[in-house]
Amino acid sequence: TSKFTSALDIPVEFVEKNVKLRGKLHHITEKGLEVEHIPISIPFITSIQRKWQSKGLLLVRLAGVELAPSGTAWLQQELKPKQTIWFQLLGREDLALECLVLVNKGRFLSMCLNEEILRQGLGRTARIEGLHHDSRLYWKIHKRLLRAELKALKKNKGIWKEESYSERIRDRVSNNKFVQTLKQFVSWLRSSIQR
Repeated sequence: TSKFTSALDIPVEFVEKNVKLRGKLHHITEKGLEVEHIPISIPFITSIQRKWQSKGLLLVRLAGVELAPSGTAWLQQELKPKQTIWFQLLGREDLALECLVLVNKGRFLSMCLNEEILRQGLGRTARIEGLHHDSRLYWKIHKRLLRAELKALKKNKGIWKEESYSERIRDRVSNNKFVQTLKQFVSWLRSSIQR
């Protein structure tokens, strides 16, 4: 029932047991998501506790994901301020929490942002900080993330998009030294004729 305003407030047991917490999204930055923790509410006790609760935001990072700049832009477009999200604690590094982040999509559906970003090709899989490398949970999550990344790779999405044959030819021609010299000569010729 207590409200966490800093990553250090969260008990070690919560992180070790990979507890899911609920929060309200405030900002999306390059460092991660800034989330206000929403504690479990018990009608009478919660109203009394609110008077003493301090203000503060938790820094939540998407575990196992190295975001591309387009990934941050996608998050800012996809998520709304004050939106409720769930985050499953996987690790804590300094003042940041490494988490699986879930967003409700409809009544019974939820989307894991970590997987969706990789599925869209807006990031790469990375080591999941905070989880032991030899644990079953690490490999279960890592496998899910790799599958999502593979889907983007197969569909040529996001950072995995390959240039088409015509785009590659056009780039090679425009970067050719002779073509660049010819363009400079033509622009010089135009400017001298206009004088």
